[in-house]
Formats: sequence, C-alpha cells, structure tokens
Amino acid sequence: MAETLHSLTALGHSEPETHAAGPCRIAERFDVALASLAARKGREADVERAAKAAGVPLPGPARWKDGAPYAAFWVAPGMWFVEAPFASHEDIVAHLKPAFGDAASITEQTDAWVCFDISAAELSPLLERLCNVDFPGAPDGFATRTVIEHSGCYLVKRGPGQVVLYGSRSSARSLLHALETAAASLA
Repeated sequence: MAETLHSLTALGHSEPETHAAGPCRIAERFDVALASLAARKGREADVERAAKAAGVPLPGPARWKDGAPYAAFWVAPGMWFVEAPFASHEDIVAHLKPAFGDAASITEQTDAWVCFDISAAELSPLLERLCNVDFPGAPDGFATRTVIEHSGCYLVKRGPGQVVLYGSRSSARSLLHALETAAASLA
C-alpha cells in the first residue's frame, strides 16, 4: 500500500514556523501561490489589456501592488511575479493562462521559493545588517532583488514595519538562520 503524500513547508514541516528573534517576528508563509508572468516580444499591449481584464496589477519598476485576489511585483522589464491566495489558486498558472493566452509566458514558482513575513517596529537596523537596500528611503510598495547571505532574494516593503522576503527554497534554512542571527544582534 502506498503512503499518502503530505505537503511540507520550505522549512520541512507540515505547518509554517514563526520565530521571535530580538525585536523581530519572522513568519514563514505557506499560503501564497506564486507565478512569473513575462510578456512575449511585441505583446506588451495585449498583456496590459489582459491583466486589466483579469484584475492582475502590473506595477512599474521596483514596485509591488496589491489587489484581490492577485498582487504582483515587478522583477524585470515586461516581467512580474504574481501572488494569489494558495487556498484558492494552488494551480495559479491554470488561473492565469486563460486570461493571457499566448501573449505571456507564465511559469509556476510557488515551490521554488520560501516566503517570510518579517515585522518589527523598526526594520531598518535589521535590513542594514543583511542587504544594501535603503529601507528608510524606500516607499511602501517598494520591491527589489537583493542578496542576503549569498542568496538572491526579492524584498517587498509592505509598510514601515513589514517586509515580505522571497528566497530560494533550497536555501530556506540558511536564510532563516541569517535573519534570526541579525535580529538577535539587535536585542
């Protein structure tokens, strides 16, 4: 008899982990479906029209924009990462593909990334220990690619005390260790 398969978080557990380290709260997210959306050559206008009709925000460079059920952040010219609730969009590509047809290339990204919510009254001291992002100077909704502990990450500023951080799933434990160590140094 075959064993039943169970999904695991990027940190290897059946439920997401939450850690308190120094003044920070670091919570693993397991409830976000993620896909990359790239406009095909010459189809940028078609992608914009399809996105508007489907309710998918397409923010400009270095920006994240919230929506319902989709949110998105810019990653390159003509390319975005699209977020949606995992519970209703587990197969996010199947939801997006009919709206965009052959105007865009859409790739499942959910299981390639670990997602952490990081919150504290003041996140600048933590982030200046980890990466080169000018967090105090960045507006809410700022999104960028950066490097933390030799790992490429996407950092999205949701507010003055809240960041969503995407890192490669294969480095989830190392990224969490870096976050906890930096946060503990602030205590």
